[in-house]
Amino acid sequence: MAVPSARPRARRRPLVAALFSALALAATAVPAGAAPTADFVPVPPHNPYAGPDGTATMHGDTGSSDTTPLAGPGAGNLSSKRVALASACPTVLVGSDGHPVVLCTPIFGQVPTVHLLNPADGSSLTTLQLTKGSLLGGVYAYLDDQDRLVVVDGSRSLLRVAHRKDASGKWHLSVDRSLSLASAVPADDAVTGLSPDWQGRVWFATGNGVVGLADDRTGQVSTLRLPAGERVANSISTAPEGTAVTSTHATYLLTAAADGTPRIAWRQEYDRGRARKPGLLSWGSGSTPTFLGPKTGTDYVAIVDNADTTVRLKVYRTDGGAEICSIPVLQASGGPGSENSPIGAGNSVFVAGTYGYPYPALPDGAGPSVPSSADFAGGLTRVDIRPDGTGCATVWDNTLRSAAVPKLSTATNTLHTVVRDPLIPGTKGTGILDPYRYVQIDPATGRVTRSRQVGIGSLYDTLQMAGTVAPDGAYLQGTVTGVLRITAG
Repeated sequence: MAVPSARPRARRRPLVAALFSALALAATAVPAGAAPTADFVPVPPHNPYAGPDGTATMHGDTGSSDTTPLAGPGAGNLSSKRVALASACPTVLVGSDGHPVVLCTPIFGQVPTVHLLNPADGSSLTTLQLTKGSLLGGVYAYLDDQDRLVVVDGSRSLLRVAHRKDASGKWHLSVDRSLSLASAVPADDAVTGLSPDWQGRVWFATGNGVVGLADDRTGQVSTLRLPAGERVANSISTAPEGTAVTSTHATYLLTAAADGTPRIAWRQEYDRGRARKPGLLSWGSGSTPTFLGPKTGTDYVAIVDNADTTVRLKVYRTDGGAEICSIPVLQASGGPGSENSPIGAGNSVFVAGTYGYPYPALPDGAGPSVPSSADFAGGLTRVDIRPDGTGCATVWDNTLRSAAVPKLSTATNTLHTVVRDPLIPGTKGTGILDPYRYVQIDPATGRVTRSRQVGIGSLYDTLQMAGTVAPDGAYLQGTVTGVLRITAG
């Protein structure tokens, strides 16, 4: 994720308001208590060493399904509030106590900062600065089973950050436990993604292709290096069967030997194209690999490749790595690229396009894009895996311009995201006066069923960051300047 330079507040003008009115769709409330259907279950099993499903990781759970068992904003008028934190806030998590824990990168200084938010209004209760490292070092983290934020900082230390209230009622953030990974992570490298396994150990992957397993209870750290030239630019996912890692060349399933040493169970190369594309942050797949499946919730692993003209959803069997399908996606939008992890639930996969999205900054080593720029194409595609696991089929494909990582509520069978509308209807360009809308989408048809403008201008840019449904129904969405809190009623 990227941190932009500060920009002046965009002023709403009558023309902008009129244009947005032409774009807005009629709102249709989604019942808050609707029962889920069998279409979007099961999801990956709960990891006993992670926080609540749906809110413990950026992608909901350690399997990165991007699903949530929580309903989100229910019936009633939608409203939104911008919580200004002067930071890009890509990681918005919520523990079992209902308190949002947010990992942000300030616009000025870019020192990763943890915020504990008030669940009632989103205001910051207290903060803790971490040691500065790489750009992506301030992005991926998770909550453990004690509601502690688990993150690797710029000193290459694995931290568990707890929040507590003192006798006077004041909240504090502090490091409960720390383990140096400096012996395993070279000084010129940094941890990109991390996730717990089913024994309480922490898997991690670095930008330069080191994959490791750390136990901060015993101090043991073991690593494996991926083939030369392979980088890891997204997070990783864990399931009972192992750990999925997608490098800039291939997708892996890794397991641990009896002594805790990582080993490769299988490896599947994908088409990485000829270069990085506009709207992607690396040359290769933009996917954090997604576990999904109709039996255990982790039968399959899904990613999106980076083929030059048409990208494909790739689905593999978790057991053995055999390819189930390789199917074109995002064809309606014409934008061949996705920086986002697919949503996976049951036999269904949802892919959001990011081709052409204007990031204000890129990670080190991202390299030039080909072409150098493009209009933001967007697009959202649903693909279903056949019940017998012999292939896949496209269910629908649209041109919706999601500006965030969508989330699927299995409580109401509703997709939630924020879209970036063009200032001039019918165009694909982007600018500092673009309007942003929170939308709810019917996953059966891909149609927007409910919509609410959340802001106009660059202060509201959601920068393809993930939203999180809080236990009270609020939808919390990171932006380049803080967090949007979207509620109903």
